[in-house]
Formats: sequence, structure tokens, C-alpha cells
Amino acid sequence: MLVCPECAHEWSPAAATASEAVRVYKDANGNVLQDGDTVTVIKDLKLRGSSGVVKQGTKVKNIRLVDEDHDIDCKIEGFGPMKLKSEYVKKQA
Repeated sequence: MLVCPECAHEWSPAAATASEAVRVYKDANGNVLQDGDTVTVIKDLKLRGSSGVVKQGTKVKNIRLVDEDHDIDCKIEGFGPMKLKSEYVKKQA
């Protein structure tokens, strides 16, 4: 058993490795996303701090998945680098 020196919480080493599961990223349709995928925006997205809008149907190539609130890091042609939420995109076949 492992013991926390500050709060005296006890746990087994097997439970510690089992709880560190790999996060699975899914698009709006439930398809699993991976680094390098091409996705399409399914909703007009207003850009904060600008009057620009990323239109529905915009293709985003070569995405990178990150472990943050906005879990897709990408570069959109005409807009530059930005972060998107996976719930607003769908994976291209």
C-alpha cells in the first residue's frame, strides 16, 4: 500500500496506474479523433476579439489533440492558428 505523507490516504500501486486512463477524443458524431486527422466545422464559430467567423463546412487539416478545454490545436487557412472544441467538428472519412 502507498500512503500520502500529508493526509494519510492509502491506496494500492495497481489502482494508481489503472486510474490514469488515456483520454479518448470524439467528434460531434462520436467518431474517435487522432492527431493528423482532417475535420469539418459543423457550426459557424465566432472568433473572440474579432469580427471574423469560421463558417460551417470549413475543412481543417492536420489537427493536433491537446489535453485542455479546447482540445484541438490547428491552423485554419485564412485565420491562422487557433483552438477548437471537438464537439463542433466532424471527422472526414
